[in-house]
Amino acid sequence: MPWYRQMNRYHWIVLVVASAGWLLDCMDQQFFGLARRPAMLDLLHVRPGDAAMAGTVTEYAGYATMIFMIGWAVGGVLFGIMGDRIGRVKTMMWSILFYSAFTGLSVFSTSVWDFSLYRFLTGLGVGGEFAVGVALVAEVIPATARPYALGALQSCSGAGNVIAALIGIGLGNLQEAHFINSAWRVMFVIGALPALLVVVIMRRLEEPEAWRKAKAEGVAHKVKLGSMAELFSDARWRRNALVGLALAFSGVVAIWGIGYFSYDLLSSVIDKTFRAQGLPESVIAGKKTIWTGITSLMQNSGAFLGVYAFTYFTQWTSRRRAFAVSLIMAMLTTALLFSKLNRFSDVFWMPPLMGFFQLALFAGYAIYFPELFPTRLRSTGTSFCYNVGRAVAAVGPLGLGLLTSRVYSGPDALRYAGVTMCVVFFIGLAALPFAPETKGQPLPE
Repeated sequence: MPWYRQMNRYHWIVLVVASAGWLLDCMDQQFFGLARRPAMLDLLHVRPGDAAMAGTVTEYAGYATMIFMIGWAVGGVLFGIMGDRIGRVKTMMWSILFYSAFTGLSVFSTSVWDFSLYRFLTGLGVGGEFAVGVALVAEVIPATARPYALGALQSCSGAGNVIAALIGIGLGNLQEAHFINSAWRVMFVIGALPALLVVVIMRRLEEPEAWRKAKAEGVAHKVKLGSMAELFSDARWRRNALVGLALAFSGVVAIWGIGYFSYDLLSSVIDKTFRAQGLPESVIAGKKTIWTGITSLMQNSGAFLGVYAFTYFTQWTSRRRAFAVSLIMAMLTTALLFSKLNRFSDVFWMPPLMGFFQLALFAGYAIYFPELFPTRLRSTGTSFCYNVGRAVAAVGPLGLGLLTSRVYSGPDALRYAGVTMCVVFFIGLAALPFAPETKGQPLPE
């Protein structure tokens, strides 16, 4: 029987609500990627096209991204522990409220540093949604449908990014037509809307039976759920946590430390093309927003397909083999884009190719991480892998920013930095020999 026919009405409600939460979470993340460069130009009072300040803008963009990712990691771990202790549904509700509120407050930024503070606080909520969402789906959906349902949930990250890209294109057109002055601020107003999903969560979802049982057994035997001490005192869970951490590190750096800087790379192509035509800066700014949105749309359309491809490929082969293929191909396609993207026509095939393999890794995280830990540690362990991986990976955007401004020089500095950063994929490959194979096995208890 196909996986989708194995699910009843309540299974679908859980999957749809958890997927919607993750979609809106990823839309918010993508807004940051789209808004980061124009926000830095605005807040640093840099004139668009000022080549002398290009390295500085990239450096401060790296700082803001690093701070966002640290908040993401801290919040992810805290909300992950809460997911095991107070429940998946309650924690999801609080994480969505948190990131919605501080996304909206980002509109009022007046400097790089208060902008970064708002992004740090937004990151606290953004980081928590993934772990509790995948734990909830993994524990409610029938076992044989679980990998496909989790793959469908992760595909919503690509859908959320595509929606953000379409909004970015629309706002760019409005800015070019002088209907709005600051597209990036409007993006963050829209990013505050996910708070409305909380109403649905409170009314429709219940805590999974597996979690309620684990909670009752924990009370009876005085065992604390969501215990970091247990996660690292037990050799099996410790190994799984460290393997997951290494895998997540490669993928998160790939996206946040390299992949999303493709928008900045495109900016240099836009400058070269439209300044030669003598267009005014306000028009060029609008075109940058539009073409950044188009690049995001292409990249995340490829990502959407990559998530589905990984979901079926890992069921056909194995978890470890699917990760190995994705890591190698992500490394090659990322290096290709940063070394060869020179024309607008390249936007329609290079970013989709890179996005396909980079986001395929994240399908693996959604499917694989819940299979590594028991119910009492599932949200904590998944959150540790994904979010501590993100904390360590926060050095990625900082490293790319410093490579661009202080190691390499000239108009191709960002290209050299992007290719250099591709060494990060070897960390994930090095962890695979230690990764347990979980395909076809029940969730551990």
